[in-house]
Amino acid sequence: MLSAEFFKPVNNPALDLVLSGVADSMASATSVYSLSNGFPEIENSKVAIIGVPDYRGSVYNREFKRGTEAIREKFYRLKKHDSDSRIIDLGDLIPGNSPEDTHYALSEITGTLLKKSIIPVILGGSHDLTVAQFNGYHVFEQLVNIVSIDSRFDLGMPEEPSNSASWLGKIVMQQPNYLFNFSNIGYQTYFVGAHAVDLMNKLYFDAYRVGQVRSDITEMEPVIRAADILTFDLSAIRQSDAPGNTNPSPNGFTGEEACQAMIYAGLNDRLTSLGIYEYDVSADHNDQTAHLIAQMIWYFIQGVNERKNDFPSVHNASFITYRVTSDLIGKDLVFLKHKISGRWWMEMPVTGKSNRLNRYNFLPCSQRDYQQACINEMPDRFWQALQKL
Repeated sequence: MLSAEFFKPVNNPALDLVLSGVADSMASATSVYSLSNGFPEIENSKVAIIGVPDYRGSVYNREFKRGTEAIREKFYRLKKHDSDSRIIDLGDLIPGNSPEDTHYALSEITGTLLKKSIIPVILGGSHDLTVAQFNGYHVFEQLVNIVSIDSRFDLGMPEEPSNSASWLGKIVMQQPNYLFNFSNIGYQTYFVGAHAVDLMNKLYFDAYRVGQVRSDITEMEPVIRAADILTFDLSAIRQSDAPGNTNPSPNGFTGEEACQAMIYAGLNDRLTSLGIYEYDVSADHNDQTAHLIAQMIWYFIQGVNERKNDFPSVHNASFITYRVTSDLIGKDLVFLKHKISGRWWMEMPVTGKSNRLNRYNFLPCSQRDYQQACINEMPDRFWQALQKL
């Protein structure tokens, strides 16, 4: 599936930066599909950039030109990382005759990259492309977690067609279903309503209001650390920082907070794909949003380069074990802290349950969860995960 015939090569002005060969730029650190260089060799790559300029699933019914070019132009101007990133840019996926054709092609490409342990970074396109991103994992037939940074839940109604406002509902309804957990970061209550929040709770999904997140964004690190898939709707960022999105709002995350989330995502050993969606180049003042997206990708790759491989295992000497007696569940809660990274996990009671849950023996958490347990309070993170198990 990874053949040049499915992609459009990178064009000017981004290509000019690649050909200029500035020694310390991201352009010099990336193998780019172009007419002069040909399709890049994918073996031994770490990250693959894919543009998907298909907006037919957008509820805003707009068409945007040169969006991926604007992002690439800003990205290639940035300075490269100290370590070897091994980045390839496959160019833009040529949209199919229908949105379903594009979805199928993107899911096949995602699956192929995942099998080669290459992280796809998808530059959309409308947010419904997350369904294709998720379907790429079906080749593994294992449960996965999705984290969505979005001002809305995008649950939609059962009778609605799949689009940028209903894609999550379509994933939930799939059979067989490989979604274990979904977490929303940054929803704005006046956009979702009490009914949607109640439905999220009934599904035992996690949802965090934008104000709650901004009060201490470090508490979102464990949420992102639990993700296999991260999908980012640019409407989660406030309009003053990212005017170029399809559904802008005066409230939301700052550009710095968006980049912080990307660092957390990159550092997550488990995360294997990233999608950034709903960029509207026609509304982008001085390419400000394109520049922010470029920096978000830069920070994500920096995180990937600095991964610690610190996911816990039983009797691992790299961890300090803490046991807290809990009257609430009648047995000890077990916490693990990595001696070098300082990151925390809680052990979950999955013994004797389905083998599909073996990946969830340990739940990412924070030191605050440990401190709660020490005063005999059940950490919300543990309770939510326990209900799903």
